[in-house]
Amino acid sequence: DVASLLASYGRDPPRRQALAWVLGAELDKIRLGAFPPLPTLHAPSRRMAHPTITGLHGLRPHPDAVLSVTAPPYDVIKPGTELEALLSSRPENLWHVTLGPDPVLALKRLQDNATLVADDELCFYVYEQTVSEGSAPRVGFFAAIEMSSYAEGKVIRHERTFDDKVAGRLALARKTGLTVEPVFMLTKARITPLLKDILEKETPLFNFVSDFGCCKNNEMHGIRNRVVRVPLMTEHGKQLKKMVEEYTLYIADGHHRYHAALLGGNNACMTYIVEDAGIQAYNRVINGIKSFAEIKDQLKLEAWPRWETPPKHAFAIYHKSGTYLLRAQHIPDDVVGRLDASILERELYSKLNLDHSMIKDVKHFDYYPEQDLEKMKERVDAGDFDIAVALHPVSIDELMAVADAGLDELRQKGGDAKNVSIVMPEKSTFFAPKILSGLLLYRHQVLGEMHQIETDR
Repeated sequence: DVASLLASYGRDPPRRQALAWVLGAELDKIRLGAFPPLPTLHAPSRRMAHPTITGLHGLRPHPDAVLSVTAPPYDVIKPGTELEALLSSRPENLWHVTLGPDPVLALKRLQDNATLVADDELCFYVYEQTVSEGSAPRVGFFAAIEMSSYAEGKVIRHERTFDDKVAGRLALARKTGLTVEPVFMLTKARITPLLKDILEKETPLFNFVSDFGCCKNNEMHGIRNRVVRVPLMTEHGKQLKKMVEEYTLYIADGHHRYHAALLGGNNACMTYIVEDAGIQAYNRVINGIKSFAEIKDQLKLEAWPRWETPPKHAFAIYHKSGTYLLRAQHIPDDVVGRLDASILERELYSKLNLDHSMIKDVKHFDYYPEQDLEKMKERVDAGDFDIAVALHPVSIDELMAVADAGLDELRQKGGDAKNVSIVMPEKSTFFAPKILSGLLLYRHQVLGEMHQIETDR
């Protein structure tokens, strides 16, 4: 069959490409994986939309100051927490720029004392994160991506975006002229071997373990970070640019950062591009209007020996009475309806007298990444919530399928994003680890005329 035939050609793009030309009409029925797209009449037009990337320039920490400058992303630093107190107590920390009372003054101070240094050469920055000793590292790279409207299909989203959520980021960008945090994007290009080769051969610009002191429970504490600077015009830089520009990019995380750059009329935004990204399940603790005990007999429950991540299309439920497995009763064909988060809402929430409008109501729901199963169990044992529910993680293929279908719908509706219904369910993906902020501050430009963009007003 076609898939076996292609597999026999291994990872040899020229031979695969020649074979694929012969196969012709079969192209749309198979996944070509991370190989150069083919000039064929059979692939949907959205597959031929090529993004444009270039190197970054702007500010970066002096190597001696990188540990004190860097911080978790601004949106995970909650007011009044130990983490906020720690970061605000560090005079060189990026917190003073992203969340402090006077970002312009803080930025000037960090440049005046050479904590942040200018770098005007266009460069990519390979970034490796290792969560713990012995764990597989994640490797990607920072770049600047030319802004394009969603309907162009060069960058594809899977979430709705809203203007009111980006007001603070827009104001910061306008005051400083900088993009301080990247948009996390996925590529089908097979860049990982090249990135690993760069890391092996080049001397790191930064090589340190993040330290958030008293906040050792923070998921970004203790991560090994290695960064290698790759000038755009070097052979490695040219290779990365060519490989990534062959494929559409998918936003994994940071949709509102991209949206803010569109609204701000930026020429480009900073992105972190990765081929392989781990997606954790986004689990939840729940208080229904009806209790689990009231509806338990209505469910086809199985005894489950351990509180752990369940198989696909099944849900692990922890209650004071025990741990159970609930298998999906109906799995639709559509790309959104078949996702476990959608199935859970239909098959469990309704029995608890909950509906979609309540999913952000803290009286009824709280959310935890897959790594925090024990914390969820503790919340139930303490009586804060009635049940904890663990899901199977969404795959990258599922995420891309939803994004592609959403793009098709967007185009069918003439670019009217407010009426696009094909998006990932809220609270369905969690990318880990998060990307450390403060490694690079990108000096973007604002276009004379803003891009024509679609908004969800």
